[in-house]
Amino acid sequence: MKEQLKEFPVITEIKVRWGEMDAANHVNNVVYLRWSEAARFDYFEQLDIPVVPDNKGIGLILGWQDCKYILPVIYPDTIYLGTRTRHFESDRFIMETYFFSKKYQKLVAIAQHRVVCYDYKNQCKVDVPETMKQAIIDREKAHLS
Repeated sequence: MKEQLKEFPVITEIKVRWGEMDAANHVNNVVYLRWSEAARFDYFEQLDIPVVPDNKGIGLILGWQDCKYILPVIYPDTIYLGTRTRHFESDRFIMETYFFSKKYQKLVAIAQHRVVCYDYKNQCKVDVPETMKQAIIDREKAHLS
């Protein structure tokens, strides 16, 4: 697990809470999406990328996400989320979050996210600002060296 986590420029640690379990006695599926949201915000904060609109009204919107569940997570546990950006398109970028269980020392889920750049003032998608794109590229490259 430690070797796998080295593949990610940003790691988020989350302690599983008892209340996140459901009637099937494992963490509810929607919780993984909340965890991945926390991991995305950690990623953006570490790169100093504002999630809320800046003074020009440009911000980020989660356009789409999915999650592949591999192994049920049960309280108590600690989850390590590795987050990275995999691909850019003109107005969006695709991120991945891998979920690793400390208890099982295994990968337990994988989420993908399409993050869209949005002009809140004009209410339309816009191209990824070059400064944002470069900050992400630099962080990803620095992590690999």
